[in-house]
Amino acid sequence: MTTEPIYDPDDPRNDPDLVEAAVVDLTAERARRAGRDPADDVDPVDDADPDEDQESYDDTPPADGGPVDRTDTPEVPHSARRVERRPILAEWARSWRGWKAAARHTAGNAGYAVAYHAVRTPKYAAKTAYYAPVGLFTGIGRAFHWATAEEGNWTLRQSAANRGDAETWLKLDARRQRQASWRWWVLAASGAGTAAGSVVLAFEPVWWRLLATGILVPVLARTGRPDDKRITDRVTDGGRYRKLTAELVRRALTSLQMPAINGPVAKDPKAISFPHDIHRDGPGHLAIVDLPYGVEATEVCARRGKLASALRLPLDQVWPEPAPGHTGRLALWVGYEPASQMRQPVWPLMRDAKVDVFHPFPLFTNPRMDVLTAELMFRNWLIGGQPGSGKTFTLRGLVLAAALDPRTEIRGYELKGVGDFKVLEPLLAEYGNGFDDETIAACAGFIDWLYEECQRRSKRIAHYAALGKAPENKVTPELASLKGSGLHPLIAWIDEIQELFTHPKFGKAAGEKLEKVIKLGRALGVILLLGTQIPDANSLPPGITRNVNTRVCHSVADQTANDMVLGTSMYRRGFRATVFKPVDEAGWGIVAGLGKTEARRSFYADTNDAAKIVARAVAMRVKAGTLPDPDTQTRDTAPAFDLLGDLARIWPAGDKSAWNETLCAQLGQLRPEVYGGWESAQLTAALKPHPAVKVIDVGRRIEGKAVTRRGISRTDLDAAIADRNRRGGSD
Repeated sequence: MTTEPIYDPDDPRNDPDLVEAAVVDLTAERARRAGRDPADDVDPVDDADPDEDQESYDDTPPADGGPVDRTDTPEVPHSARRVERRPILAEWARSWRGWKAAARHTAGNAGYAVAYHAVRTPKYAAKTAYYAPVGLFTGIGRAFHWATAEEGNWTLRQSAANRGDAETWLKLDARRQRQASWRWWVLAASGAGTAAGSVVLAFEPVWWRLLATGILVPVLARTGRPDDKRITDRVTDGGRYRKLTAELVRRALTSLQMPAINGPVAKDPKAISFPHDIHRDGPGHLAIVDLPYGVEATEVCARRGKLASALRLPLDQVWPEPAPGHTGRLALWVGYEPASQMRQPVWPLMRDAKVDVFHPFPLFTNPRMDVLTAELMFRNWLIGGQPGSGKTFTLRGLVLAAALDPRTEIRGYELKGVGDFKVLEPLLAEYGNGFDDETIAACAGFIDWLYEECQRRSKRIAHYAALGKAPENKVTPELASLKGSGLHPLIAWIDEIQELFTHPKFGKAAGEKLEKVIKLGRALGVILLLGTQIPDANSLPPGITRNVNTRVCHSVADQTANDMVLGTSMYRRGFRATVFKPVDEAGWGIVAGLGKTEARRSFYADTNDAAKIVARAVAMRVKAGTLPDPDTQTRDTAPAFDLLGDLARIWPAGDKSAWNETLCAQLGQLRPEVYGGWESAQLTAALKPHPAVKVIDVGRRIEGKAVTRRGISRTDLDAAIADRNRRGGSD
């Protein structure tokens, strides 16, 4: 049943004139036409409480909405998610190295404490003898005071007496008497037991009485001494090492004054997080830190000095480095003590060990004193550092290691002239020592010979590659061990090479030729080991630094030298050898090219240790038949006869100058077993040890045409022969 609306003519809404003149809500009407709910367009101020200030409004930001895009992949079930489980054993307990480091640290501390107190035993005995009688009477007095049960009760009774509360006083006194009655019996029994024990000890062996005295007297002394006076001294006055904690790391990182760290941490302390627990790692603790978003670990590494200051520790006790995972993850290792005070383990090569240059061998330790390996084959080494940084000993360590492989041929020059490598001379097929022009000229000739050796080896590699014995056109262990292959490892070392590169006559040509040797020799078994103490653009050509793949930078003075050895921007990335002190931290340096770039310390072998290794290497080479003959320790292309005398003998009659090619042809006829096949370049290289003989352009007119070729003058040749005769030397 439908109810019809009742029409009321008096109702103003039914008046046609008023309906036509009704006020329409335009906002609501627009909302209806647009298909929206008019209530959504209502101004919240209109519905506000009339008692509230209509000029105020809520400025709370709106809540974040849901995701804009629907995920393309369904949620991974919980059972399929990877769950990282905590290790059953602590990090340090999962390796033999960790056990040894923990045991060594604990034993070291315990041993020091025992020795410290053992030295002060007479002092402790005197204090004990002084305080023991005091403790005896003090103990007896405390026992009687305990038996009276007056402790605390007397004060309460006195308070009741002061108030005139007799009932309370009587109750407290009755309680005291009940407690005292059984305490006196306990005291009497204890006294009787002590007396009986003393009688028994009087008839027992002496060591029983000594044992009882040794237990009783310290107890009495502890009872008799004042609370503020110790019998034993403190082993340490302050903590030299403080265990690494998350709060300590956060405080240190925020102390670096890096806005990218301090800003996020001020808003949220968890902006610095720890994906793994801080744990013991060798002789120290390791913290893996996730830095705030946008901060790279290398930025913190570059501020290592400030980080050590924030931790209040010596610089060589704090070792930050980038950690695997992402560029914002930092590995901060803090040692129990500074690395300069930690004892380096014995070099494994000092024991009865043999080296295979095709495999890694021990050469370094890291701040945790782990033994780290190095490699020689298919590598070229550049070792730089200022005097006293340990550069020469690192280079000598490499040569000593190579000497323990009897297949290697070792040649080198030290252009310092002090004889650091003299102990190795029995093993060297070629050795020069000095910084005079003659030695530098011989070193330049050595580089020319290396280039020719690379050319010869390249032909041998091509030959064996055609036979299927060099699958990658590189020297293999089998080819290196094959008698007569000519592809045995060749170790060529030059210490203080800046003396050669800065020489006005030989420097430029030697740098260009050595760059070619570095590029060619790596696959041919030619291994270059270069040492320098002045790493700058003039003393170290950029072409060499760009092509050397293994670098060691010991202590240097500035950023330029640091990046010349390690590579461009290494200083900015936090790898700074400027933090090491010469002499005090000799052997420490930044090593790049062997795994991750990090600080390492080379093993130190003094002259006596080196002599022991050389003796073993000599025995190996005698057995293998590869020990060089001391009488023929020279290069294959070096003249075996008097070159200057032979040139004078075959000199064209009447000519003031001669072409090299003409002289080579005449020399080949004179001594084909020595000069056969020589060309102009070889004669030039052979004349470099004789600075008086200058290779110049010599002009001739052939069939009316002017022809210029390289040659020498008879005047220079005669001057060189006269100078040699005057010095009493031979070619």
